[in-house]
Amino acid sequence: MITIALSKGRIFKETLPLLASAGIVCSEDPDSSRKLILKTNNPKIRLLIVRASDVPTYVECGGADLGIAGKDVLDEFISANIYQICDLRIAQCRMMVAGPKNFEYQEALKQKTRLKIATKYTKITKDFFSKKGIHIDLIKLYGSMELSPLVQMSDLIVDLVSSGQTLEANNLVSYEKISDISSQLIVNKASLKLKYLDLQPIIDSVKSNV
Repeated sequence: MITIALSKGRIFKETLPLLASAGIVCSEDPDSSRKLILKTNNPKIRLLIVRASDVPTYVECGGADLGIAGKDVLDEFISANIYQICDLRIAQCRMMVAGPKNFEYQEALKQKTRLKIATKYTKITKDFFSKKGIHIDLIKLYGSMELSPLVQMSDLIVDLVSSGQTLEANNLVSYEKISDISSQLIVNKASLKLKYLDLQPIIDSVKSNV
């Protein structure tokens, strides 16, 4: 049995054509089904529906052989048991530093001002500002990052930005791009060795259609 870990939403929808190119078609609609394990047209392949942040964990621990996860999640996740196979160029967005329009971001960097930053991407944020020689105080949040500077809880936020409409609606602006983000195909290292003949055709087919 080959198990592929996916998350609902944008990544799932943009993954379907890639899976179809490998001859894998989901037999059930994840939006209407409450099942967490979905069948496909191939009885030897199933899809595992998990939280986006949990995809690498399922692949690392052998709960899934393959997975599709955002680069933001993978950059926060450290594992020696996962290969990042390729960039699928789907669910694209940017990891950005953002904050109130009146915040003097460049001046704060120049003066090496200690900054309070709200984010759920603590590793990415630490690494980014450490390279700039800026000391930061992290406030870990799991959602609604935009609210933090509005109530003076933080100076800035680090979060994913797609259209920028949420920032604009909350009178915030982007100050600096940390990285471009898209979804990656990942594989469990042990699975790749033990199930090579089954996994490699799927991997090759998906890569050829990216």
